[in-house]
Amino acid sequence: MKGKAGLVIGLAAGYVLGTRAGRERYEQIKTQAIKVWELEPVQTQVTRVQAFGASALKAVPSALWKGAKKVTHAASESGTAQERAQRAGSAAKSSAKKVADAVEDSVDDAKKAAPASSTSSSRSTSKPAASSGS
Repeated sequence: MKGKAGLVIGLAAGYVLGTRAGRERYEQIKTQAIKVWELEPVQTQVTRVQAFGASALKAVPSALWKGAKKVTHAASESGTAQERAQRAGSAAKSSAKKVADAVEDSVDDAKKAAPASSTSSSRSTSKPAASSGS
């Protein structure tokens, strides 16, 4: 993986440094990248990702922490090793379900926070079929 990344970085650097108008081409690429970044469909998706990230940051760590405390408590109670292991396993399953529910809730919240505009992002870009004429 590091070798591939190094190869890509090397090729990109060689391209920029090797072209006659390296700086000018770089500025053109940069300008086009900024234009794409500022397009409404791109910004719509950025907003959706931000909403998802914000809701996940709120819900998931709390569920993980509560689950970890529950498993630790179940494992540290009195009883035989087998009983403690069974209680901890049961608590882990319950906690995993709660974490999964928190993640699903986060995804649902993100979808509600920034609904996708189906008309602007699902435009057809395919070309009509050419008539064969025969």
